Amino acid sequence: MPLRYICFLPLIILADIAAAQNTATIDPGLNEKEDAYMTRQAAALLDSARATLREHPPQYPEPEQRRLALLVLDGVFHDKYAAYRKPVQGFFRSGFQRVIANMTDTPVTDGAMIYKLYNMAFVVRTPGATIAFDLTRGGSAKAPGFTLPDDLMKQLVDQCDVLFISHRHGDHTDKVVAQMFIDAGKPVVAPPQVWADEPIGQAVTRLKREAHTLQSLPIKDGQAELKVVVYPGHQMGETENNVTLVFMPEGLSFCHLGDQINEGDFMEDYAWIDEVSKHHRVDVFMPNCWTNELYRIVQGIDPKLVLPGHENELGHPVDDRVPYWGDETFLNLTNCQLRESSYPLIVMTWGEWFHYVPQKEE
Repeated sequence: MPLRYICFLPLIILADIAAAQNTATIDPGLNEKEDAYMTRQAAALLDSARATLREHPPQYPEPEQRRLALLVLDGVFHDKYAAYRKPVQGFFRSGFQRVIANMTDTPVTDGAMIYKLYNMAFVVRTPGATIAFDLTRGGSAKAPGFTLPDDLMKQLVDQCDVLFISHRHGDHTDKVVAQMFIDAGKPVVAPPQVWADEPIGQAVTRLKREAHTLQSLPIKDGQAELKVVVYPGHQMGETENNVTLVFMPEGLSFCHLGDQINEGDFMEDYAWIDEVSKHHRVDVFMPNCWTNELYRIVQGIDPKLVLPGHENELGHPVDDRVPYWGDETFLNLTNCQLRESSYPLIVMTWGEWFHYVPQKEE
């Protein structure tokens, strides 16, 4: 079924549009009528894409209908002022609410449920544990109305056992969210640079950044334990970037790349990237879609499934919001090589999830 043309918008969206029309223009380069049109268009396209994505949820191989719906999202999210538009804010919040509802109502009895939230935020749940990576309220978009309210975020934090933070940049850290974990007695694991000179930093767990070395991390007040490898990665110069590999109590393993990128002096990171699969089995790999030589990195880690993240970060300039279609010209990416390889790859948007059940080894 092709993307649906929605003639009648939901009442809640129509109300949002009416409110927008009674305020100053969002895009200063447009007049009032032009700006109001952009908001109406965002509502129509998001509604159509949402319907198609729910009819064709994340799966491998990717249905053509789903690919087209993601392209529609790219078009909406590459409006410079997308995060300021009510339909985009509603799309973000409703996806987050769907994740919370699914986590609350759907027990995991086998494999893992993997939820994709905003930017590089993922939550992974197995029968024995729930782990979160780079969880934020979306404040990096710096748009009034886009950032999620604290009470909504608290509902998700209540479902999680630990928060892993890859590095110090604002689209990956959120002090309010981290404090929620700490107040609940749940560990927050981050590299030394994250809040190093702030009081909250004293409550952050600093695991060794050491390639291939398994470390123990107690969770649930010591009633359970994770095995964790923190690879000593980097992002754009001297920024420490934890590449975290977590082994759940059942043995399934999940690797989050953060904002790892290899250039200049940090080409040396390939010394461990190319060797990961020789030391550990990785079930699911969650890389940043814009890292250079993504295909080489995937080969070094050799996962059973790839779930990329960091597409359409609305706090970035338009040309730096890497779209779901990949944009290989940007940083000379190798995304197409990965898509054409034998590695299963599933692209998800905000508020979607995938049930991963490992295939039995022959």
